[in-house]
Amino acid sequence: MGSSSPSPSPPPAPPQSSAPARGASNASLRWQILRRALLARSAASRASDGTTNDQQKIGDTNKISRKASRGFNLIECHVVPVSQLHKSQGNSLNGNGVECQKDVYVRYKLPCGGSPELNVMYRKDDSVELNDIEASNRYNIDTTGLVCCWPSEEVLAFYCINHSDMFRSKRVLELGSGYGLAGLVIAASANANEVVISDGNPQVVGYIQKNISINAETFDRTKVKSMTLHWDQEQPSEMFNSFDIIVASDCTFFKQFHRSLARVVKSLLKHSEASQAIFMSPKRGDSLNKFLEIIKEYGLRYELIENYDPTVWNLHKKYARGDDRSWPNYNEEHCYPLLVRITFGHFV
Repeated sequence: MGSSSPSPSPPPAPPQSSAPARGASNASLRWQILRRALLARSAASRASDGTTNDQQKIGDTNKISRKASRGFNLIECHVVPVSQLHKSQGNSLNGNGVECQKDVYVRYKLPCGGSPELNVMYRKDDSVELNDIEASNRYNIDTTGLVCCWPSEEVLAFYCINHSDMFRSKRVLELGSGYGLAGLVIAASANANEVVISDGNPQVVGYIQKNISINAETFDRTKVKSMTLHWDQEQPSEMFNSFDIIVASDCTFFKQFHRSLARVVKSLLKHSEASQAIFMSPKRGDSLNKFLEIIKEYGLRYELIENYDPTVWNLHKKYARGDDRSWPNYNEEHCYPLLVRITFGHFV
């Protein structure tokens, strides 16, 4: 999202937000979460607050989920104990500036030929840190890529699995990828030539690189790499018009990034009628429509598709009607991603 993809605490779904304690607003509880992070390294500070008081605050703030929705649960997955992943991966889990004690690992079983598996590292729930805020200010980025694997990324990954032929022997770029689920899925299932998984937040890119490393054996001959790609900055000239397909999920939320995002798509996508960008984006008020207006200003064509997959569509209708109450805060405007195809030429 923005210069980092929202992305999708990972499945299994985190607990739903519940009503905060009397007299405390959601906003104040979120500030308490931040306060706890800032004081985490100071035992003396924690002690000065009083154990009973802190325990009550922790109980309240734990009611506030960092993810507002549960996801469509389209890809079978389960949490893998860190010890088990350490045993199977050995030293590949060390380094890259990512601290394993703050992370959770989710194993995805992809619904495609051979049922390949992916291990994806996510930041744990409720682990906001001071350096997250510092990075946001320093690099002019949002931090949504550190929050979770957002529903739109899950849908994008599922869509890419079901349309893997379009990526065969192609050079693919994921923008604002967050933890990189969609890019990793393409690399593991589509026989692409190369997959570049990018985000504007260097902290997030550290997770992407870790996820690439621990899944290297799953990619066969597909080249996979991570990169820090800030939409407001000039890209290396060798990247211009070099990608056959660009994918992104929930990257149109922040209107201040719309022009930069459109410029990046136009400059990095190959000037060919066969090239295309595939975006999965909820409406989010008028945000998506505003982005599509800018796409036209940049001389690009787009196609907006509401019903692009029968499985996703049927789940969406059940949640919207209330037939399935497992996603009680489901809201079509914010939860259901529309498919946007962006091209230079006519649609075929």
